[in-house]
Amino acid sequence: MANYTAADIKALRERTGAGMLDVKKALDEANGDAQKAQEIIRVKGLKGVTKREGRSTAEGIIVARVEGNVGHMVELNSETDFVAKSGPFVEFGAKVLDAAVAADAKDLDELLAADSEGKPVSELVTETGALLGEKVVVRRVARVQGDHVAVYLHKTSKDLPAQVGVLLAVSGEGADIDQAAHDVAVHTAAMSPSFLHESDVPEETVENEKRVAEETARNEGKPDKIIPNIVQGRLKGFYKDVVLVDQDFAKDSKKSVGQVLSEAGATATAFARFRVGA
Repeated sequence: MANYTAADIKALRERTGAGMLDVKKALDEANGDAQKAQEIIRVKGLKGVTKREGRSTAEGIIVARVEGNVGHMVELNSETDFVAKSGPFVEFGAKVLDAAVAADAKDLDELLAADSEGKPVSELVTETGALLGEKVVVRRVARVQGDHVAVYLHKTSKDLPAQVGVLLAVSGEGADIDQAAHDVAVHTAAMSPSFLHESDVPEETVENEKRVAEETARNEGKPDKIIPNIVQGRLKGFYKDVVLVDQDFAKDSKKSVGQVLSEAGATATAFARFRVGA
């Protein structure tokens, strides 16, 4: 029987993110040599890349950083939450974020081609999947630039790294602008707006909302003369649901997000919000 202990198993699991059975098999094959066992896990993982291609990657983490007036945010996915919170996967996320910032990546193609310690990020993805024995994915990247850029990362579970992330850019010169931007970034994480301004909502979406509102009003037997007002009222409610600056501010529902920013001397210019798997 190979010479290793429960502590050796635990240490190798933490180092590789591999499952208990895989770790024990590797230690058996390596006669208790942890370094050799880690190499066995990596090699076997590379052989299984093709088998993992069709697997679902619903778990993962969000990583983000602001440098100067530019923020980058990346979503990375794994198959299980065990891997998502493992040291190797968190380290993988940090390396990918470093590459995104260094390359100033604006889209996923640029990020996957970016350099990470002498190799493209796409190769790092393959190697990490091999090490962890799961399919891992760099799903998307966002780049937000502005006079002031706030970043907020939120943990949906205390046992996991951040699974919701927000970058918010604002312009302005108010003394409280950074605090206001942070507060609105937190709001954005919680309230999940789809658009920054009403003008950003596609015309097709607006027309569909009007049509539904009108049909609903007619089905409710509302008089024809008040239907246009009803449609406008319901359209205003739709905007309050999906447009960031129109939403009621989470910390003070008597104000809109736009009002809160205006009072701080700020104007929102761009935002990005990621939630793992959404």
